[in-house]
Amino acid sequence: MSEEKRKEALEKGEMDIRAKRAGMFQKLTFKLVRHNTAFGKVPYLTLDRFLDISELMRISEEYSLPVQAKNGKVFPRGKKESDFAGL
Repeated sequence: MSEEKRKEALEKGEMDIRAKRAGMFQKLTFKLVRHNTAFGKVPYLTLDRFLDISELMRISEEYSLPVQAKNGKVFPRGKKESDFAGL
């Protein structure tokens, strides 16, 4: 299921994701941004707001993509930046 969501996010370029923020569920728009790294271009689901690290981890696991917000970057468990180069 996460592979299907990852493909959808890579094709669309942005995703509306339901996340818990400040104790309430909100639908937040994450944009897909490709960052240049030493390994090549790496796609990140990016949010321009603060979001709890636990929610960032949940979204990262659900979509099998790195997630970035104002308070940090998160990768799915057992993955690192070089695993996503070239997607």
